[in-house]
Amino acid sequence: FGRDMLMRILWAIRSSLFMGALSIALSCIVGGLLGAIAGYYGGKLDNVIMRIMDVFLAIPSMLLAIAIVAAFGTSLVNVLLAIGISYVPTFARILTVKGQEYIEAAKAVGASDFRIIFKYILPNSMAPIIVQVTLGVAGAILSIAGLSFLGLGIQPPTPEWGAMLSGARSYIRSSWHITVIPGL
Repeated sequence: FGRDMLMRILWAIRSSLFMGALSIALSCIVGGLLGAIAGYYGGKLDNVIMRIMDVFLAIPSMLLAIAIVAAFGTSLVNVLLAIGISYVPTFARILTVKGQEYIEAAKAVGASDFRIIFKYILPNSMAPIIVQVTLGVAGAILSIAGLSFLGLGIQPPTPEWGAMLSGARSYIRSSWHITVIPGL
């Protein structure tokens, strides 16, 4: 089609980073809130939320994303939701600071549940959340590329690494660089 491959690869960085960061932000917010609520209240609510997260963890994230995109269609929003939903359990499992002394002290002073969750639990869980977000963005970019390679992600006119790899499969013997560079 006479397209500049270098510019398509560079332009695909923009969409891949944006989609990866947005889907992980979604999963971090939803998973973080679910984990904070389950960790703070404990008991039956914790048991129910964590068993649902166990079910989601038992399903491979790529398989879950493929099922969601196949069920709802191949659009940008559906891909973002599919990747975001598949990463929610990893963020819900992070918040395990319930039994700390500062939470007991905040309860003794009479702080509300909302204040304890958002002022004490979430800020003290930021170190593992930041690490998980960093790893999650990389995994989300690979998942988005995998979905696009299968034809379930971003559609071909828009430059995306997985779609570029899928389109270049037939030229691998004559022009190896078309597949190797986006793959790297």
